[in-house]
Amino acid sequence: MKTAPLIMGNIKAEVPVIQGGMGVGISLGGLAGAVAREGGTGIISAAQIGFKEPDFDRNTLEANLRAIRKEYDKARQAAPHGVIGFNIMVAMRHYEAYVRAAIEAGADLIISGAGLPTELPKIAGDSAVKLAPIVSTDKSAQVILKYWDRKYKRVPDLLVIEGPKAGGHLGFTREQLELFGGESYDAEILRIMDTVKGYEDRYGHKIPVAIAGGIETAAQAAHAFSLGADAIQVASRFVTTEECDADIRYKEAYLKAGKEDIVIVKSPVGMPGRAIRNAFMEQVLSGKRIPHSPCHGCIHKCSPDEIPYCITDALIHAARGEVEDALLFCGANAYKADRIETVKEVIDSLLPERV
Repeated sequence: MKTAPLIMGNIKAEVPVIQGGMGVGISLGGLAGAVAREGGTGIISAAQIGFKEPDFDRNTLEANLRAIRKEYDKARQAAPHGVIGFNIMVAMRHYEAYVRAAIEAGADLIISGAGLPTELPKIAGDSAVKLAPIVSTDKSAQVILKYWDRKYKRVPDLLVIEGPKAGGHLGFTREQLELFGGESYDAEILRIMDTVKGYEDRYGHKIPVAIAGGIETAAQAAHAFSLGADAIQVASRFVTTEECDADIRYKEAYLKAGKEDIVIVKSPVGMPGRAIRNAFMEQVLSGKRIPHSPCHGCIHKCSPDEIPYCITDALIHAARGEVEDALLFCGANAYKADRIETVKEVIDSLLPERV
């Protein structure tokens, strides 16, 4: 199946593969730049992006804002003409500051989920950055499209549909995760496509759609395109690449994982997430409360005195390769990884017709 470039207004990615944003520290400038250099869309995760900065513990916000520029510049140096953006979670404290920093750095695109980015157009203002909300249900798609239409007289430059097999925090309840499987989620995708079509007709131009969640083979990619996707968003496949910014021990955790090791866990802020079972996860699942560092102010709905563990601490441990003390976020098919590849090899395997 021959695919077309992903076109978002005046921005074109020759390869319709978006590398999903993975935080903390998994998709930074190294991975995003490598994907953009291959013609895809490279995405840097803004989540606690400044964790390597020397003043991160003392001045978390300033460290993160500084790192947004550093990681973008690193990616841009690798791919001077590529498409590079950021994933910025609505649930993050200082969301507006992070969005503005990404725009000032020069981002082509901002992908935003973990909540509905209702005010993203207001924050972006007259900037040229492309805006891409993440939705997981037709209901959430209707809400965001209707809100942006009524309040801002605009539609997204890209809509990302993230399915139940995605990694990290998920836009579903546990009940929905059990309900949406196989063909039943295909039906939800098609409902979202119908909703998008209505706004395309109203505005007289195309709204490109990317499908995400559990895509790790050419057949799965082809299926997504057959449903009407203009692009696929892939994350877990890029973890086990040479260019991924994560520590090699994090990558090896994927290689060692079996299917039974991929579990759903409740994050400290109440959202379900998918991760690899390890010693840390066993403690969490047993109900043990894990001591944590002073609050780094990552998520709005977090009460440091009440949480069972700190998600910032757990994800920084992961990025640093301290895998037994870490939350190892992953997609549903992460256990299928069996070797370290290059970004080029991953993209070629997903879109063999481009080889």
